[in-house]
Amino acid sequence: MGGFRVHTVRNPVYKDAVVMEEAVRITHRARTRVAAVAAVAGAAALALSGCGSGGDDGGETPIASAAPSHLTGTVSLWHFFSDREAKVIQGVVDDFEKANPDVKVVVHPGQDDEKLRKAIAAGNDVDVAVSYSTDIVGNFCQSGAFQDLAQYIQRDKVDLGQLLPTVRSYTEFDGTRCAMPVLADAYGLYYNKSLLAKAGITTPPKTLDELEADAIKLTTYNADGSIKTLGFNPWMGYQEMAPAHLAPATGAQWLDENGKSLVGTDPGWKELIEWQKAFAAKIGTDKLKKFTAASADEFSAQNDFEIGRVAMNLDGEWRVAFMKDQAPKVDYGTAPFPTGSDHTDLYGGGYLTGNIGGIAKGSKNPELAWALLKYLTTDTAAVVKLANGLQNVPTITSAYESPDLVRDPQFETFLKIAQDPHSLTTPPSPNGAGYQLAFGDWWQKYQSVPGTSDLDAELKKVDDQINAAASLNSVP
Repeated sequence: MGGFRVHTVRNPVYKDAVVMEEAVRITHRARTRVAAVAAVAGAAALALSGCGSGGDDGGETPIASAAPSHLTGTVSLWHFFSDREAKVIQGVVDDFEKANPDVKVVVHPGQDDEKLRKAIAAGNDVDVAVSYSTDIVGNFCQSGAFQDLAQYIQRDKVDLGQLLPTVRSYTEFDGTRCAMPVLADAYGLYYNKSLLAKAGITTPPKTLDELEADAIKLTTYNADGSIKTLGFNPWMGYQEMAPAHLAPATGAQWLDENGKSLVGTDPGWKELIEWQKAFAAKIGTDKLKKFTAASADEFSAQNDFEIGRVAMNLDGEWRVAFMKDQAPKVDYGTAPFPTGSDHTDLYGGGYLTGNIGGIAKGSKNPELAWALLKYLTTDTAAVVKLANGLQNVPTITSAYESPDLVRDPQFETFLKIAQDPHSLTTPPSPNGAGYQLAFGDWWQKYQSVPGTSDLDAELKKVDDQINAAASLNSVP
């Protein structure tokens, strides 16, 4: 699982840790496979570029003036979930069918994004599709692989204000809303209370400088000088250490309004890079490399944080479920991830990403497909049931107000992060995750370079690489 990755998985709460670990690995491999394809050439992201926009006629066919008073027919739902998670999805689908007894939903579980792309391009029977990657939104909206939902939303008076602002931003592209959010992931700081108390630290760090100082104080060494317990691992590429996940700490932005890279000009990125590299150097890059290389799989029961090998870690809300199952005796806390010392007003936010759903181009029953998609993404009871079952954060405000939403004290941190106005995401792009991968790959190499170099010049090269790829892969 080493190396840079763009997104992490929706992690279920399994009673059987072995089953949980394998299921999560399968889902995670599916997600990173999409990122890898985007990194090579962006070709897979553009496999549907000849589809046109919207429906078969370009998405201009007017819809009925009113939603059907009675739903009938068959609709297909494609999603990537498997095993226990697929059962959670099926339970919500069963509720939809119960409320609409003349409707049959044909569910296709375990369909990763590559299978989905190919199925839509081939004209297969795909009505509603759920993807694990917000990175497809730019291409799917622009190419028409997912239909424009504007007419349905306007007609049915769907209140988009119910969507969390950050979530709303990653489900549309260039003025086209072709997707709706199906739960989200939020990132924050996990800290081992016992280890912090032993080091005389009473509260979790709120700034990057405090995180570094606490981490160095918490780090212990073996007799040979190698790291025994690490306060915090700043090595880029370690577990969830990725540029996107750090960006909210300084408010760093990825792209301008024209889709051009801001990596080289947004001062927030330079601040993060200089902090991370200096932090790693203080501990010792060689020591960090060896420590990281010896780490167990992130999603195994030997996870570094769960066994006390690291005292603090950047991770997503799903880790709360893992802690309950795999490390129930660990006394830990959660908090927003620290911010730069000059950005303390941003504290409370974090990185958000999530699953998205859309109506596929060529849907045989788009009206029924919309009814199902709307139910999965805007019905409060359905969203709460999905959130409780999949252990991810809801994406509509009414779900947070529901008494049925299961609220764990540690999970509550991530519910707040998801709603914080300072939370950020990665913007949709026709080039998918290409810009993130290019920057992440560069950063991983840069952190190993001894001394300092002309960082501005280096980042200018990254900008040029990202912009050239975006221009090459743009859809006319």
